[in-house]
Amino acid sequence: MSRATTSEWIDALPQAFSDYRNGRRIEEVECIIPDLAGMSRGKSMPLHKFGPQMTFFLPISLFYQTITGDYVDLAEIENQWMEKDIALHPDMGSAAAAPWSDDVTLQVIADLETRDGEPVAVAPRNVLKRVLSLYRDNGWKPVVAPELEFYLVKPNVDPNEPIEPPVGRTGRRGAGRQAYSMVAVDEYGPVIDTIYDYAEAQGLSIDTLIQEGGAGQIEINLLHGDPLDLADQVFYFKRTIREAALKNGTFATFMAKPMRDEPGSAMHLHQSVVELRTGRNIFASDDGAPSEAFLHFIGGSQKYLGSTVPLLAPYVNSYRRFTAGMSAPVNLEWAADNRTTGLRIPNSAPQARRVENRVIGMDANPYLSIAASLACGLLGLLQKEKPRPEAQGEVYEDGAVLPRNLDEALDAFEADETLRNVLGEEFCQLYSAIKRAELVEFQREISPWERQHLLLNV
Repeated sequence: MSRATTSEWIDALPQAFSDYRNGRRIEEVECIIPDLAGMSRGKSMPLHKFGPQMTFFLPISLFYQTITGDYVDLAEIENQWMEKDIALHPDMGSAAAAPWSDDVTLQVIADLETRDGEPVAVAPRNVLKRVLSLYRDNGWKPVVAPELEFYLVKPNVDPNEPIEPPVGRTGRRGAGRQAYSMVAVDEYGPVIDTIYDYAEAQGLSIDTLIQEGGAGQIEINLLHGDPLDLADQVFYFKRTIREAALKNGTFATFMAKPMRDEPGSAMHLHQSVVELRTGRNIFASDDGAPSEAFLHFIGGSQKYLGSTVPLLAPYVNSYRRFTAGMSAPVNLEWAADNRTTGLRIPNSAPQARRVENRVIGMDANPYLSIAASLACGLLGLLQKEKPRPEAQGEVYEDGAVLPRNLDEALDAFEADETLRNVLGEEFCQLYSAIKRAELVEFQREISPWERQHLLLNV
């Protein structure tokens, strides 16, 4: 690639990157993809080795790994261990700075294709694209806004030791039950300032930031927009938050339930659907009243979300969050302005009417959880599903309750052919195999609780 061409695409990068770069030379480019866990994989290279039209390659086997790094064997995959290459095509619309790097570094999310030019069916970004294309085929476009909850914690270098809240600027441990406290936010001011600086350098917009109910628990709300773009933002934000925490001597964790007596961390997802032709929110009728489409979206969510739980709560730890009375719903009921229901309808003007999915955990892959949630609503729209009556008062274990463990959740996921057809059978087979393998690995472990209470007492 010539120097002139390189200069042209660099000049076309987002303004946020140009401001961050400030005339400095780009030293490195990271071409990355989200894996099944939502973590970044890819290749790093000097600038002269990268170009937007170039193709890079990774082995397909990176999608065959469990969270511990072990591999699964699938009889359905022919010649699985040939480890065929998949092609990475940089999506320059996702280009952003990696501001935690010592040198000026550009990170770019890549689309994944086979060598024959077909989308890689098991790639999380492609699963979401598949669902969005089905909306587009029906003349619709979903709009989402995620809320990101996470904990800042004391660095934990021994997995046998419990996770603890960090020490704030006052020298005291973080205290829980201080939701919306500005004093609690100020305790971790250096970390939060770094998050803001890193977000600005990447062109990422934060709507609001608050202290949540747990000790050291923060929530960041993102502006509503295109689901693929928001999934990319969540992907970038997770990395950003971790790096900002490390820079300030602490850890950030997105575990669903990192501390026993503190509330879990969710990724609440606000969802609406607009008509492509007019831009009108189809959840509102002409007179502003809730539309039939709005009710059908809820009906589909109630009918199918129970089958998607392994995508919304992907690990054994995820189910520790589903505790009634701990700010996490354990049901699939719906109601207006009611945080005890799995599907909440926030107060809003008719054109901003939306459905908030409160079931998704922060440990979920953003591409897969957004795809799963939107798939359920789409099936409701297409099948004209009617929801159950709106819940009244506090709802915890009433109505349709969520699976209580990963094994039960996988049974439902594997049995729902309609949902699997929307997400793609090849992806669903692999995902089930990965989760079953992780479950077996976990069940082989002996926990500190078992050693403490069973060793000499039974």
